[in-house]
Parts: sequence; C-alpha cells; structure tokens
Amino acid sequence: MDRRTLGQGLSVSEIGLGCMGMSDFYTGGRDDVTSIAVINRALDLGINFLDTADMYGPFTNEILVGQAIASRRDDVVLATKFGNERLADGSFLGVNGRPEYVHQACDSSLLRLGVDHIDLYYQHRVDRNVPIEETWGALKELVDAGKVRFLGISEASSATIRRAHEVHPIAAVQTEWSLWTRDVEVNDVRATTKELGIGFVPYSPLGRGMLAGQIRSLDDLAEDDWRRRHPRFQGDNLAKNFALVEALTALAEEKGCAPSQLALAWVLAQGDDVVPIPGTKRIDYLEQNIGALEVQLTQSEVDRLSDLAPVGSTSGDRYPDMSTVNI
Repeated sequence: MDRRTLGQGLSVSEIGLGCMGMSDFYTGGRDDVTSIAVINRALDLGINFLDTADMYGPFTNEILVGQAIASRRDDVVLATKFGNERLADGSFLGVNGRPEYVHQACDSSLLRLGVDHIDLYYQHRVDRNVPIEETWGALKELVDAGKVRFLGISEASSATIRRAHEVHPIAAVQTEWSLWTRDVEVNDVRATTKELGIGFVPYSPLGRGMLAGQIRSLDDLAEDDWRRRHPRFQGDNLAKNFALVEALTALAEEKGCAPSQLALAWVLAQGDDVVPIPGTKRIDYLEQNIGALEVQLTQSEVDRLSDLAPVGSTSGDRYPDMSTVNI
C-alpha cells in the first residue's frame, strides 16, 4: 500500500482504520476476538495507521488496540486522543484541556496501550475555558519528553488551528469530512491545513456508515447504536439524506464498484495530504474499503460526485449537541 505524509514527516498508509466502533457508539455487541482479527488483517493488507481514543469504551478501546498490536508495534503508526473526559461508567465530565490533565491523560493512555510512546496524539476537542496555548504548551512537553512523536487536533476552527500551530507544529487535523459532511471546505479549516502544510484525517468518511448503502431505516441499527439519537438519522432527515445514497449507488454501478468505495475514492481524491480512517469491525467491510484505492477518478468524475451533495445539503446537524465542535 502506498504511503502519504501528514505534516512534516509522519508517513502513514494512504487509508487508516478507525477502531472506535469496535468498543463503543456503533455497538450491537462487542466481539474483541473478531476486532483483533480485523486489526491484524488490516496490518497484513498494508494499513499501518490505527486510530483510537481514551474516551472510546471508555478506555476499553485503547486496551483492545494495545492487545492487537502487542507483537507488531513496529508495524503501527498509533494515534489516540485526549480531551473528552469520561468516567468508567461511560458518563461524560466534559471537555478538559488543562495542562495537568494533558499529562495525566497521556500517561494513562500509554499504560492502557502498553507502549512507550504515541505516534500521533490528538486534542480530541477544544476546551473553551482553557487557552489553546496552555494546552499545547503541555503537549509540547510530551513531545520533548519522548512520550509523543507528533501532535494533532480534532474539530478545531481555523483560528484555533493557527494558534496551536504556533506553539508546536500540527501534523494532522482530524475532522468529519465526506460527501455527506463538507463543512471544512467552506469554513476555512481545509484551506488552513493546506496553507500550513498540515495533514488532514477525515473521520466518518462514509457518513457514519450511511454512504455504504446499508442503512435505510432505524431498524437497520442495533438498539444501543448511538446513531439512533443522531439528528441526521431522524425522521424526515433520514429520508432526505437517503436520496444522496441512491444517487451515489447509481454512479457506483456505472463505475463498477461499491457505493462505499466510490465515497472513499472521492475523499482520497481531495489531496495527497488526506488520509481517511473508515471504521469497521468486519473483515469483509475492511477489504471492501481497501478496494477503494483501486477506484481511479477523473476530475470530471470527482466534480460529478461533488455535485451530488453540495455543501450544506445534508439534512440535520452533525451532532445532537454542536457546542464542542469547530471552536
């Protein structure tokens, strides 16, 4: 598998693996044995970029990933996150960017992952009560101590990205981006990462699974699936948003590929500094996602796909509570 470079030197596979759904949110039951098999299959197929966070589980996803890579650490570029503070029972305490918490969270993640360093450490959400310079000062200390190699930030505004980047270079910005969520193209976030030479890591590049074409109603989701409470999956929103899936499916049939592969190919075509991290807990879906790398799009086809879903056309907010994103 080819490599792409995030920031000033973090080389990763051109597609990564998001591990969140193996432990939390998109559940329907956990199966750690199968999830470990998926991670190892991803590594065997050339994916070296794994994404987790302390809040997933909470805590259990880091433990799972650590177990999966225990004998293959040198094969992995390991990304995790801090900032969404949760208790072991799953309750949320809020966003925490205090310097002392940054150090505490990092040490805890290292222990759960069973590693001596984190390759890419993201601030998961921006704490509006702590100046970004203070949080990033602590993150710089982690780099200086050798606990972290590269730094990233998730769901931050252009202004915040610039301020953090002045304290220590940002290797990657992780934000939702897909045909179903194109905000970063108009709110200056994507323009800023290009200008500053920061890599871009789109999460949910398949629109939280919607663009794979398998979700037609809430009945297709497990009872404990977080998406049942997601605005874009509710009532009229879901019906309106499924129109994009139908149009995408028609184009995928013309192209001779799966809708999910076409959606990922569109994201991959946005630049060599873009590395999507679709998540899955099934080997067949993993292999299908990797197949997107074989889908070559002309500029005309990229434009045609873009025209299917103009910026702002998706119905419903990205989260039930938008107060902690794009700060």
